[in-house]
Amino acid sequence: MKLMIASDIHGSALYCEKMLERMKEERPEKLILLGDLLYHGPRNDLPEGYDPRKVIEQLNGIKDMILCVRGNCDCEVDQMVLEFPILADYGFLYPDDIPVYITHGHIHNQKRPLPGMKGILLCGHTHVPAIEKCEGFTYLNPGSVSIPKNGTKHSYMTYENGSFLWKDLDSSEVYLRYERKPVI
Repeated sequence: MKLMIASDIHGSALYCEKMLERMKEERPEKLILLGDLLYHGPRNDLPEGYDPRKVIEQLNGIKDMILCVRGNCDCEVDQMVLEFPILADYGFLYPDDIPVYITHGHIHNQKRPLPGMKGILLCGHTHVPAIEKCEGFTYLNPGSVSIPKNGTKHSYMTYENGSFLWKDLDSSEVYLRYERKPVI
């Protein structure tokens, strides 16, 4: 199973379009969005290409491909215009027998995990790509599609056959890798 994982679009139609172009190249079975889709939030500057209405159109165009969790900038009014569920605080996947928890990161994260969590925890929120071994699980963060922080790249991740790859949104070049073998 191939997945594409992205977070923190924050209303940028420019970077959403780049993400969708990479999605066409990557050809995943699902696009996992880790929240903060439309609004830029009070602590962020407007991202380049800020156009939430265009982002709505772009994402609704692939609604059957998306699995999404709620970010701290997502709310009920966003759900009224998006044609796929966005308000779950977390979700769970089991690709290739690997337990994967998905959440934005503002409620559950590497410091406040879900109870009994084992496997992989995918979070966005910080806008900084990360791999961190924690007790019982590994925390992975794809960084941000539109507002990267700490000098990092506009980025996304892919998952396939136990490999999580961080990729530059502009070039699709792999710049970070995490290998996780299936649990038997």
